Amino acid sequence: MKIIVFGATGGTGMEIVRQALEAGHQVTAFVRNPARMTLTHPNLHLAQGDVMDAAAVERSIAGQDAVLSALGPSQPPVPGMMETAARNILAGMKKHGVRRLISTTGAGVRDPQDQPKFSDHLMKALLSLLAGKVLQDSAANVAVLRASDVDWTIVRYPRLMDGAHTGKYRVGYVGKDSGSQISRADGADFVLKELAEGKYIHHMPIVSY
Repeated sequence: MKIIVFGATGGTGMEIVRQALEAGHQVTAFVRNPARMTLTHPNLHLAQGDVMDAAAVERSIAGQDAVLSALGPSQPPVPGMMETAARNILAGMKKHGVRRLISTTGAGVRDPQDQPKFSDHLMKALLSLLAGKVLQDSAANVAVLRASDVDWTIVRYPRLMDGAHTGKYRVGYVGKDSGSQISRADGADFVLKELAEGKYIHHMPIVSY
């Protein structure tokens, strides 16, 4: 399958690229700075650009079968970046007839199926206090994707950490069946599994230990 990965040089994005290549996919990594892509592979191609540039995003999506996005807020944060990126990606998908989208976000963005516990409410309150604008932009990104007519899946993560690729984790909703952390490698594992199986189209599961 031909896939494009946005946020490809981040911790989770790099794992998605690595595992996609191992699975035999043709991967295009959309990168702002090609020097940050440390992986090399015959099936890896680079598309240089900025997600805020609608034309660059649209060009990169041409010929792809699916879009994977591991974008996260930039440092320092660019106001509205995540929402704008979502709109640009969807516009590119519409122009080129690409239907499948898997995007990642944090557990602080809620889903109607969540049943948050006190600790979940406390964590979200802390996030709102320390990174309120970032959380708002992530929520806006998700709202744009959910309102679209593509075959989207939004994968949510709790605290991401470096760790082993075990392939063993829980998939559920906040408060029902969710833990407090996940390795980036296992977070990427689920993205590639969902790309192959399509069990969570139009859903927002959380993946955790």
